[in-house]
Amino acid sequence: MSLRFFTDHCVPTSVIEALQGGGHEVLILKQQIRTNSNDGDVIAKAQEIDAILVSLNGDFSDIVTYPPAKFHGIIALQVQNHPEAIPSILRRLTNYLSANPEQKHYEGHLFLVESHRIRIR
Repeated sequence: MSLRFFTDHCVPTSVIEALQGGGHEVLILKQQIRTNSNDGDVIAKAQEIDAILVSLNGDFSDIVTYPPAKFHGIIALQVQNHPEAIPSILRRLTNYLSANPEQKHYEGHLFLVESHRIRIR
């Protein structure tokens, strides 16, 4: 089963390609809305298109501002100024997606993906 993702402007091409390579539908921010859109518009667009938001933007990890229960799912890649961690983060994420292929699994949750673990809120 294919998942639907909406990638923020900060998501590297390698992540987009890996998601697409896994057979998932990936909608890219710059093809949907202005690249300089504020965070509220970004998450609203993800909601509008029934997609899981994927971002490196730490703002989306704030459960007070973006309570996970209100959204179709948020995946926050925890790179923290260490781009060399992206390959291991990506491996962890793609393995998780393969094991959990249902869109419903992600609804109402925030997934903090680190190179050594995934925390779910």
